[in-house]
Amino acid sequence: MNPREAHEAEQQWRVVKRSVDARQRELKVHLTVLTDDEGKPVAKDAPIPLYEPPVFQDVHKAKRSVVIIGCGPAGLFAALTLLEHGIKPIIYERGKEVSERKKDIALLNRNEGLNPESNYCFGEGGAGTFSDGKLFSRSKKRGNMQRVMELFHYFGTPDTVLYEAHAHIGSDKLPSIIKKMRECILAHGGEIHFETKIESLKEFKMPVILAIGHSAHDTYRMLTAEGVAMETKGFAMGVRLEHPQALINRLMYHSDNVEYVGNASYSLVTQVDGRGVYSFCMCPGGHIVPAGSEPGSCVVNGMSASHRNSPYANSGMVVQINPEDIAGEDPLRGLEYQEELERLAFEHGGPQAQAPTQRMRDFVEGRASSDLPACSYLPGIVSSRLDQWLPAHIGKRLQQGFRDFDRKYPGILTNDAVLLGVESRSSSAVRIVRDATTLQSISTPNLYPCGEGAGYAGGITSSALDGINAALQISKELLSE
Repeated sequence: MNPREAHEAEQQWRVVKRSVDARQRELKVHLTVLTDDEGKPVAKDAPIPLYEPPVFQDVHKAKRSVVIIGCGPAGLFAALTLLEHGIKPIIYERGKEVSERKKDIALLNRNEGLNPESNYCFGEGGAGTFSDGKLFSRSKKRGNMQRVMELFHYFGTPDTVLYEAHAHIGSDKLPSIIKKMRECILAHGGEIHFETKIESLKEFKMPVILAIGHSAHDTYRMLTAEGVAMETKGFAMGVRLEHPQALINRLMYHSDNVEYVGNASYSLVTQVDGRGVYSFCMCPGGHIVPAGSEPGSCVVNGMSASHRNSPYANSGMVVQINPEDIAGEDPLRGLEYQEELERLAFEHGGPQAQAPTQRMRDFVEGRASSDLPACSYLPGIVSSRLDQWLPAHIGKRLQQGFRDFDRKYPGILTNDAVLLGVESRSSSAVRIVRDATTLQSISTPNLYPCGEGAGYAGGITSSALDGINAALQISKELLSE
């Protein structure tokens, strides 16, 4: 049906699935609605439960406890799952709770300094809290992904997270959801210790869920020193690309009218010299943000508020990097490669968090950008020859990738778009090796690595589900004793 018809249907019927089809010139919205025994659509406000709500047990006096290191989606959803099984979660988070974290992020956006323990990467809710809140995973084999959506809904997200193909909360709404999760954990007897960085695993004599996120480089080094088995895994690095949103709407929807469907997004992928070049974390109507966690580095990421109504569209544009692309045998060599490129971006940027920037066509054609257009990146941008200082195996592939994308969507390669460097935290470059069945570290008993930082997830929902799976496995073992 057309977008307006679909909008009207959503107001009337119980929708169970929604997706936008922009493959043809005429935009379509596909809806699946719940029907009764007679095949008639069920009204939106019908007294039918959307799902079975969770039942959290009081664990103030529980005899069994589990330590969780990290308060991102993997850690939070692991804690909630433990509560459902009557096990006390004890969370340690190096960063601050979400309202205090906002203050440090505000300073960072004003280019007034970085707090290495409280920023876009570290703090309550993890990296996803202030970097968009997309609830979408390509994986269908990890477990009950719908339960993740149900728990998000239970703590206050709109009904749309239960049925939209690419559900989205927004960085303005997600903090309040995270706060409600925290309040639930504490009310039922769990513990959360903020501003507490774990320096060693040896102090714990109980099961530990390790949910550190992909940016805790110092923790990876601690784990290496303590003999925890790790390996280099494939990852991706590149730049953050920003277009005027109106241009993306015309290219994707063939129209400027997005009243009932919202600003357009895209998903782009190609192969260049045997490596994937692709878009990542596309943020329609969004902003680019400073996502570094260490002084002397420049890292960018993207986010969108719930209404996705800024005049800019941005996405990571990254190149696949395999372990064999980096010399050496050190399992942390991918992590070190990330750090090298982040330092290089800082050297070519401006003071503090100002990002090195080049117009898109200038980058592809190899020339300096004499001036730069307006950009959503608040700390500021400076003109820089990314085409000259990005490693050739990244820069050359990006240049060809942009040409490929322009053949599919003529006009996407334009000097009205800019590239900011660097997008280096799209995924972890390290995997903490675990047993496929028990989910325990193969080297360290009672250690359960999970989530994006452990190398087993890629985003909010898959990290949350991996945390659930770890907690279910621990619950099974503890409750069978």
